[in-house]
Amino acid sequence: MELSIINIGNSKGIRLSKTILEKYNISDKIEIILEKEFIILKPKPEPRKNWEKAFEKMYKNGDDQLLMNDIFEDETFEEWSK
Repeated sequence: MELSIINIGNSKGIRLSKTILEKYNISDKIEIILEKEFIILKPKPEPRKNWEKAFEKMYKNGDDQLLMNDIFEDETFEEWSK
């Protein structure tokens, strides 16, 4: 694929088609990797994207229960009260 370099203010850039953006899941940011004779553009992952929706779904399905108690039976808090 061949792309033209375009002027963007005092800089230059490339324009990616909507098809490419959607196919490679590129939204707001990309990572650029410079290797020898290559420039690699890689989608910047958003690790917490859609967590809110996932948590809502878990709640509705009853899957948001603790897997272990937050206080263990042999735990005492005496040392913390000094």
